[in-house]
Amino acid sequence: MLSTTEPKYNSAKLWQVGFFTLNNTSTNLHLFILGFVSYYATGIAGLAVMLISTILMATRLFDGLIDPTIGYIIDKTESKFGKFRPLIILGNLISAGTIIIVYSVTHLLPESFQLVFFVAMLIINKIGYSLQTSVTKAAQSALTNNPKQRPLYAIFDGIYNVGIFTGGQIFVSSYLIAKHGEFNLALFTELNSFGLILSGVFAILAVIGISAKDRKEFYGLAEETTETKLRDYWPVIKGNRPLQMLSLSASMDKLAISLLRQPVVVVMLFGILLGDYALSGTMGLITIIPTLLITFFGVAIARKTGLKKAYVTSVWIGLLSLISLVAFFLIIGNSTAISLTNIGFTTILFIVLYASAVGFASLPSTLVVPMIADVSDYETAKSGRYVPGMMGTIFSFIDQLVSSLAPTIVGAVVAMIGFTSAFPEVGDPLTQPLFMATLALAFGLPALGLVISIVAMKFYKLDAKKMAEIQNDIAKVKANTNTKNDDIIAQ
Repeated sequence: MLSTTEPKYNSAKLWQVGFFTLNNTSTNLHLFILGFVSYYATGIAGLAVMLISTILMATRLFDGLIDPTIGYIIDKTESKFGKFRPLIILGNLISAGTIIIVYSVTHLLPESFQLVFFVAMLIINKIGYSLQTSVTKAAQSALTNNPKQRPLYAIFDGIYNVGIFTGGQIFVSSYLIAKHGEFNLALFTELNSFGLILSGVFAILAVIGISAKDRKEFYGLAEETTETKLRDYWPVIKGNRPLQMLSLSASMDKLAISLLRQPVVVVMLFGILLGDYALSGTMGLITIIPTLLITFFGVAIARKTGLKKAYVTSVWIGLLSLISLVAFFLIIGNSTAISLTNIGFTTILFIVLYASAVGFASLPSTLVVPMIADVSDYETAKSGRYVPGMMGTIFSFIDQLVSSLAPTIVGAVVAMIGFTSAFPEVGDPLTQPLFMATLALAFGLPALGLVISIVAMKFYKLDAKKMAEIQNDIAKVKANTNTKNDDIIAQ
């Protein structure tokens, strides 16, 4: 029988949540920088479009394949510096180092060796990236289990992501492109210098944020936690339906937003369809406030009715917005009517729909991180096992498996309409095939991903009521352990 009393939660200070969330921002900076590697590889190193798209998909698949191993390392790590902090620093150093090498060395090598070197560096990069990013998911369970606090991660992450993806796009489209004229070596050097230094600072702040909670007393059932061996992992995965459904749903959300944010798709939408690539950065600036308001709205729902409710609501609104954008472009005919120099009804409607699509489609990817902690707590209450590393990395494996399709999908679609040796560039003429390909990549295929996401969440049962029961169970075990220890000391 489950207890109905309110459990004593492991709560964190607001600054601890805010600082630790920067770990995800740190890895997102690396992700943003590597988002432009297609232009480096094809435009400077001279590798083929479809080949690069396939390589990028393969390295993301590799990232997913090694994630379970990374999870096992996290779960088994216990040092005087904790479980999570050493992996944040190590992962950041490996990832940053390989990014520098990729952009600095590949084009200088003999043509016959470039591809092998490029692939090898991306593989090593993914090892470092996985080490750091897996901690973001795994450490949530130790940081706090307070249902009023876990959703706060989404607010901080939403604000930080605006800075990275919106601010970064403005930096690239309005400053770097204007300064350098094209995606050349000088542009990549400047982008990497700013991005990698900032990422390192964020990693250090994340270490400070988790330091007080990176102790055994905050790991699962503490001393009563069941030991988990490697052979136990498959039964855990097989028996954890919430993990399976959340992984499927979130991976489709990630695929949707990954397609929308692919640099090539941004070029196609803003640089060709709308005829103003700088507008991509300006649109990001305009939608900052709506995006933050959407995040606050989602977190308010999560704190009141649970993370699942907020997640599903945001997916539905994102889906409807994407469908509306497809209809919008099919109806208006003249896409050049969208302009900030001559603002009319068409421009305003586009801004509203685009802000809604980006804001609500992105929110699930933020909400899912504390939801993984819910799944980890579910497993702890169910079996006594504390395996947040495995939970986070199994989720990442499925996420990477699906979202790795984004660059390949983009490459395949543009190749089908004739772009086999180079990606569409700013200023290319807008043909009917290019128009339809842009709508499909930016809005149509992301909408299909969100449909699958909604279906998967029908089978995810960890709502607010169920999580309260789970935290009660965990609190009771810990309380009984403390009582036994007190009795032993008294004797």
